[in-house]
Amino acid sequence: MKRSFILLCLTLLYSASFAQVDMSYYLPEGYTYNPDIPTPKEVLGYEVGEWHVTHDQLVMYMKAVAEASDRVVFEETGRSYEKRPQTLLTISSPANLGRLDQIKADRKKLRDPNASIDIEAMPVVMFMGYSVHGNEASGANASLLAAYHFAAANEIESELENIVLLLDPAINPDGLNRFASWVNSHKAYNLNGDPNGREYNEAWPRGRTNHYWFDLNRDWLPVQHPESRNRVKVYQSWLPNIHLDFHEMGTNSTFFFQPGEPSRTHPLTPERNFELTEKIGRYHAKALDKIGSLYYNQENYDDFYYGKGSTYPDVQGSIGILFEQASSRGHLQESANGMLSFPFTIRNQFTANLSSYEAAKEMRVELNQFMKDFYTEIKTETDADVNKAYIFGSREDDARSFHLADLILQHDIKVFSLKEDISVNGREFKSENSYIVPADQPQYRLIKAMFETRTEFQDSLFYDISAWTYPMAFNLDYMALNSRILNLASVEEISKDNFSLAPGQVIGEAGAYQYAMEWTDYYSPKAAYKLLEEGFRVRVANAPFSTPEGKEFGRGTILIDKGETGHSDQAFFQKLEEIARQSTVDIHAISTGYTSGINMGSTFISVLDKPEVALLVDGGVDSYEAGEIWHLLDQRYELPVTLLPMDRVSSSVIDRYNFILMPDGRYNELGKSGAEAIKTWVSRGNTLVAKGGALRWLAQSEIADIKFRSVDNDEKGLQKPYEIFRDATGAKVTGGAIFNATLDLTHPIGYGYADSTIHTFRNDNLFVEPSTNPYANPLVYTNEPLASGYLHPSNLPGIQNGSVIQVAGVGGGRVVAFADNMNFRAFWFGTNKLYMNAIFFGQVINGGTTR
Repeated sequence: MKRSFILLCLTLLYSASFAQVDMSYYLPEGYTYNPDIPTPKEVLGYEVGEWHVTHDQLVMYMKAVAEASDRVVFEETGRSYEKRPQTLLTISSPANLGRLDQIKADRKKLRDPNASIDIEAMPVVMFMGYSVHGNEASGANASLLAAYHFAAANEIESELENIVLLLDPAINPDGLNRFASWVNSHKAYNLNGDPNGREYNEAWPRGRTNHYWFDLNRDWLPVQHPESRNRVKVYQSWLPNIHLDFHEMGTNSTFFFQPGEPSRTHPLTPERNFELTEKIGRYHAKALDKIGSLYYNQENYDDFYYGKGSTYPDVQGSIGILFEQASSRGHLQESANGMLSFPFTIRNQFTANLSSYEAAKEMRVELNQFMKDFYTEIKTETDADVNKAYIFGSREDDARSFHLADLILQHDIKVFSLKEDISVNGREFKSENSYIVPADQPQYRLIKAMFETRTEFQDSLFYDISAWTYPMAFNLDYMALNSRILNLASVEEISKDNFSLAPGQVIGEAGAYQYAMEWTDYYSPKAAYKLLEEGFRVRVANAPFSTPEGKEFGRGTILIDKGETGHSDQAFFQKLEEIARQSTVDIHAISTGYTSGINMGSTFISVLDKPEVALLVDGGVDSYEAGEIWHLLDQRYELPVTLLPMDRVSSSVIDRYNFILMPDGRYNELGKSGAEAIKTWVSRGNTLVAKGGALRWLAQSEIADIKFRSVDNDEKGLQKPYEIFRDATGAKVTGGAIFNATLDLTHPIGYGYADSTIHTFRNDNLFVEPSTNPYANPLVYTNEPLASGYLHPSNLPGIQNGSVIQVAGVGGGRVVAFADNMNFRAFWFGTNKLYMNAIFFGQVINGGTTR
């Protein structure tokens, strides 16, 4: 009772002070401001922190500042999925703004060890990126203050001759707007900090992620989303010395700034980077001491995965700095440290922004010299490395090779195509779909991070994934090349601006007996759906065949005829040409049904139904995995999907679909009626595709006979030091690693693959026991499964020879069960086809192989 009374008094106190917050609460002492520069309130109509700024308001203010100040240039760098503008303020002296192209050109010389450059005269560049997680909004709201201060403070005018500031006010426009709309619509004028309130508990999928529910702070390296590509383009054009990354963490925390855990830094990051980060950290400590804020560093967070905003710069001669502020998640919330107001969180972020500016200003020459030295050292490293290049390609699929090459090009890395085929240690690399990345270029360390495999680590804890070896993720052949082989290769440099997949075509004439499309191409499912949508008869060959002309077709080949559409031969042919062109796949004319292997009327050929797909969302569904599936179907394959909330699941609703997708998650809220509806639906001949936690629910609900393995992760011994508990238990988490698996190429799940060796990605400890029916296990781990990344020894028995994909029969239908994530973060191109095969070919899997 006493505690409740105290909290009530504190709430009233903080509510009163909150209502009175104005710019004086935020702005540092000792500065005067140009009255011609509008304050946020003059443009938005409210004080910073009084409401959560929406994205349109944020853009409006940034434009207003740029129009009023000769220190600021406003530009739109791109658009988000929801077509919101991505914006950038470039802030510096008017003289510098008049020579931005020259400054950029000079900075490029920092990557050239032989270039002559005056380090003493070079401006320092600091990038300031706010709220990549949309519901960590104190950053974006602090950007209002940063824009005002740096545009209007009279005392910094001369300092801006030596510094260029790049201000991105909202790295995640769509997520920020989703969150701002939520908290503003639930804000009371008499604030109540009760954490049980609706304001602090967002509806699924919450505002952290982008339109497709991806964490954009994991996409700096994969660059699979427009927001990331636009952002990385800015980064590579400027090569900033310092990169600020503003985040929030749990409400009961304080304030974190880097460096993080010293033992959890990637080995390719030089030690000098840590030293400089620590030196800059002293500026933050001094500034936060001054305003009395609690803080910490060198705990919890790490610098291992290079796909994060604070780590991506570290492998490029820059200093990435993560800030984590305890989140009010609304406007005022109770916390372990007292009432936490939104203005307080904004002030801490802005204070760290100012301390970073002070560090950049005073360490300007040191930071530029560090970048110059970083790339000079790289030249020495490349000369000593026996691996002079990496070659990768696919024997059967142009698209996956293309997409990896395209990814690499985004990072200012040169990529070369082969002019002719080459054989390396018995492996054939075809000129039309193979590429070479020389190691001897400025981005050597980043290249190495993309291609290396690593299974030994200084530390066994990871804030994010421990492996991302890109050729494995794309399921490509790859090798490191020595100088002799590299010199033998005939290559041509790719131009990023003119690099695209070749359009597909129809090979043959109109009026053919049948048309055939191989399933080996990544985009074959896209074409297949378009064919089905047109109403053509689409069938799949479950056995290989060849034409009298000698053209061979493998299992999974799609056979097409007009069906009952009534098209003329010419109209049908033109539609095939259009679909082939749009889908970048080739379609072949077949002149006769009398083919070798099987004939065109064989019982080994199955008619395909058009997928009518529902993806279960909401409630306990993992929004990341749901978003990955949605993005895959919607963006890559243009296959319509219904996002079906769990509370809509009933027999009358789900009967309109023939495929239901269940991502990882908790499904208990479906209850007994939902379980019965789904079981009945599957039994009628439909296909359920499920992963992770959904498998446990299916087993517990007695829908599918799926069994799991347990491993012994219990600590042994009488006594262990209390201080190691967190590290010891954390080490047993499989945070993200790559595993070897063997694929049955004759199974419909394996159609379109040429090699039985597959690399899969897993980031959990759910281990599936193989089915006792050996035909029901199309993908299993090998006996030595770890390919790259960290795995605790106690988890190895759970994975060895375990099930990755399993098919369980339920009446006349089937459940395709995935233990691993085939669509991880949109860059795991190599296993996307396995997931699509479950959708397209689940319906043709022989029932006898599932029981």
